[in-house]
Amino acid sequence: MKLKKDEILKRVKARLLHISQYFIVMLKWMTIGGTIGLVGGAVGGAFHIGVNQATIFRTGHPWILYLLPLGGLVIVWLYKTSKVEGKGTNAIIESVQFGSEVPIVLVPMIFIATVITHLFGGSAGREGAALQIGGGIGYKTGRVIGLDEKDLPLATLCGMSAVFSALFGTPLTATIFALEVISVGVLYYAGLIPCITAAMTGYLISRVMGVEPTRFAVAMPTLDAWTMLLVVILAILCAIVSLFFCRGMQWLERSVSRWVKNAYLRAVLGGAVVIGLTLLVGTTDYNGAGMDIIERAVAGQADSWAWLLKIVFTAVTIGCGFKGGEVVPSFFIGATFGCVAGAFLGLPTGFSAAIGLIAVFCGAVNCPIASVILSVELFGSGDMLYFAMACAVSYLISGYSGLYSSQTIMYSKLRAEFIKVHTR
Repeated sequence: MKLKKDEILKRVKARLLHISQYFIVMLKWMTIGGTIGLVGGAVGGAFHIGVNQATIFRTGHPWILYLLPLGGLVIVWLYKTSKVEGKGTNAIIESVQFGSEVPIVLVPMIFIATVITHLFGGSAGREGAALQIGGGIGYKTGRVIGLDEKDLPLATLCGMSAVFSALFGTPLTATIFALEVISVGVLYYAGLIPCITAAMTGYLISRVMGVEPTRFAVAMPTLDAWTMLLVVILAILCAIVSLFFCRGMQWLERSVSRWVKNAYLRAVLGGAVVIGLTLLVGTTDYNGAGMDIIERAVAGQADSWAWLLKIVFTAVTIGCGFKGGEVVPSFFIGATFGCVAGAFLGLPTGFSAAIGLIAVFCGAVNCPIASVILSVELFGSGDMLYFAMACAVSYLISGYSGLYSSQTIMYSKLRAEFIKVHTR
């Protein structure tokens, strides 16, 4: 009888020990995620303020655009001096995939370089810097606290989530985007607790610092078959635009690197071309991130060729060595194209701009789940099915192109087949 009781107690203790492991892991990752989110949120908030102040100064002093080539020289010098030349968002993705090192010096370099790009009028976004800053913070934190090779990638993902969330005020999108963008088709579910903790902490810290979340007010049409058909057509067109955007960016960067070997000369030429293009079009709408133009498009107003001009400006800026990101430009391209194309299709222009923003983003980054969630955080949950359909269509039609060459698409877009190919 006593043996039986001892055996029961032994089994109960073993079961309790097994269950306790889940709570220990949860507390461990909530602590790590919260710590990374605290640092990432503070740095992300400071980065947002820095970029905004640079934009305000440039807007008030238009002459500073003529110093863009000088800004390019400074950026190239910084990257060469710090020995992080060629390091970017792809390096962060590779760190998660293969455990490769992320140099911590990349954090201040991309911070400073992106602010310089925005200050002098280069056409770029912020999220590429957010992923690099966050990934660097997460990786370094993981190294400092002694995480092993299995846990270190999760710390890197935490940092990506924290800074992305701090910049855009979209913690749920930041969480899923970090988990989805690395290997499309496979979500690192072990990263849910750490990433959402980091994203929420980063978001709260940025709000304390006065960073307002990105939100848009759009009137959604009621759900009906005809409008859904028009949304499908618009999503197909947006997927083609995203394909053109990604391929155009890659082609120009490869071509410029082949034609102009010297990085300093590339930066000077790129800055001169952006100045020339700005004078040619007669407006500064395509310099900087262009959030005001996105807001105008979502309000129902956009120039017919604004989306194409933004592709050209961004391709020249990033391709010639300036720093920033491609996601906000994809928002700009999608919103302006959606606004114009929607008018031809007979859709409400503000609504079609919102669909275009989400669809082009989805086609460019191959993250349909994160894109649907982004639509909810930016525009609200009214008739989310329109956005879900647009994301599904754009994800398929955009093929295997993408902004990040290190991104891996694990499963075919055409059938239930494991393929594991890099975007191109």
